[in-house]
Amino acid sequence: MKTRVLGTGGLTTSSIGLGCLGMSGMYGRSDEAESIRTIHRAGEIGVTLLDTSDVYGAGANEVLVGKAIKDRRESYLVTTKFGVVPATEGKPGRYDGSPEFIRESCDASLRRLGIDTIDLYLQHRIDPNVPVEESIGTLSELVDAGKVRFVGLSDTTAEILRRANSVHPISVLQSEYSLAERGVEDNIFAVCEELGVGFMAFSPLCRGLLTGQLVDSTSLDEGDVRKTNHFPRVGPDFLRDNATKLDPLRAVAERHNCSLAQVALSWILAQESWVVPIPGARTVEELVSNAASVDIELSASDLQELEGLAAAIVGERVRR
Repeated sequence: MKTRVLGTGGLTTSSIGLGCLGMSGMYGRSDEAESIRTIHRAGEIGVTLLDTSDVYGAGANEVLVGKAIKDRRESYLVTTKFGVVPATEGKPGRYDGSPEFIRESCDASLRRLGIDTIDLYLQHRIDPNVPVEESIGTLSELVDAGKVRFVGLSDTTAEILRRANSVHPISVLQSEYSLAERGVEDNIFAVCEELGVGFMAFSPLCRGLLTGQLVDSTSLDEGDVRKTNHFPRVGPDFLRDNATKLDPLRAVAERHNCSLAQVALSWILAQESWVVPIPGARTVEELVSNAASVDIELSASDLQELEGLAAAIVGERVRR
């Protein structure tokens, strides 16, 4: 497995990661034993980067990851996130970036994961009521205390990224990026390059759309969020239309004798040396197939053929 360096602090990770969210129910049924086998296989083939969050499965995903990495901690770079407080009965959801909440969240994640140090700790969403400088200052203290190695942000603006980096080096910004979603290219990428911040691309397959296998949400499991319009591009209103827009991706995949997903991931890897996609996988087969994308070399003509795909995709990336 090839590696990449993210940020100015020398955070070295596999060129592709493993997103663990889908192992805890967001996209329908999952199998814990197969999920654990998938994480084990990731370590065996050099996919070191695991991405989770304290909000995935209300903490259950961290517990799952912790169970999988027990006795093989040295094989993984563990990324988790804090700051999203889900809605409960009678109380709306909110974001919390207060120092007390961050410290409590960090300790809780360490317990669930069964580890002493979080390799990369990200603020999942920015709390509008707490200056980001205050939140990042607390994360810096956690680094000094040995509870966190590297600090990052998720799904935020270029301005917030600059302010955060002025307090403590931000190693990674995580946001959605794929052949179907290229909004971060407008200004986020320029600031990442200027500041030396690495980038982790979540939903690099647009929640399954770019695999070519997701064509009709009615066939999905009950409980799969894609049966709703929370992610409009793969929801009931737009999925069938968007699934017809993949001919350029299909043509490139045929030339390289590989899957559509492998082309979509190799396209991301071809953009910048400091970008790492973190596709989800719930089976060993999916993981191994995704990992093989690091060895696919797209030509200039391939990249040109794929250039207009994002403009053809309809619907918002997430319901506001």
